[in-house]
Amino acid sequence: MKLLITGCDGQVGTELVRQAEAHGCQVLGVDRDQLDITDQDAVNKAIQAYTPDAVVNAAAYTAVDKAENERSAAYAVNAEAVSYLAQGCENAGIPFVHISTDYVFDGNKNGAYMENDAVCPLGVYGETKLAGEDAVRNICEKYYILRTSWVFSAHGHNFVKTMLRLGAEREDLGVVGDQYGKPTSAAEIVHIIYLMLISGKGAWGTYHLAQPESTSWHGFAAAVFTEAKNQGMALQISNLRAIKTEEYPTPAKRPENSELNCNKLENRFELKIKPWTESLKEVIVEVQSVRTKAMLDMDDQ
Repeated sequence: MKLLITGCDGQVGTELVRQAEAHGCQVLGVDRDQLDITDQDAVNKAIQAYTPDAVVNAAAYTAVDKAENERSAAYAVNAEAVSYLAQGCENAGIPFVHISTDYVFDGNKNGAYMENDAVCPLGVYGETKLAGEDAVRNICEKYYILRTSWVFSAHGHNFVKTMLRLGAEREDLGVVGDQYGKPTSAAEIVHIIYLMLISGKGAWGTYHLAQPESTSWHGFAAAVFTEAKNQGMALQISNLRAIKTEEYPTPAKRPENSELNCNKLENRFELKIKPWTESLKEVIVEVQSVRTKAMLDMDDQ
């Protein structure tokens, strides 16, 4: 299987390229400098030139707070560009895989969100991601929309790496404890994407893809520090406090509950999503490895 991957330098895109060989796939990964997905003509030419068996869109405008003042920029990447990619796939008769978000929900539900629950984004980021979803559903016959949440990995900017940095710098830290969701590793997202595509089931539609179990940002941070200490990382943190959302104001409002129910995905594709705690161990091992290699390279200079 030959795939065209957009956003290849992001968390999910990096994993898509990295795992391709293990899943017997050939990929062409492109970043924004190699393919401007906001240029419809460029998108069409790229799909026609590479002739992929499917396109996976891992590109997105993800600056949640900046989006409140940069609506047009967010909309261009998260909605208009998605429509161009979707149309290109439809014209070529190939499947389109699009990564979406838990932010399409308002977080007011008591319990995990199902795919058919009413959507109601709280901010511009969620609005533009929802517009992208709608474009895919309106244009494509063969598509997978995957809503995921709290993505983390050993590369890029994410909560785990931020906590490791702050935990090494500070003894006291307050983290929001009244927002709940499911941390999800980029590696597991990508593993599942490959399984879905390779399965050939063609069970097209919208799915939730997040790792069990639900936790708060404070609970996630506590797990990060515990695992890091177990792996011998030097941390200064000794007091991790749970704070309320209003104590950490942000330009964009976050959903209080963004827990995603993933039964539809697991049942239709007969797979099991592994717990995020297992992925967290793997990510911290990789972070340690990257840091060690960087230190050795500096010593060699």
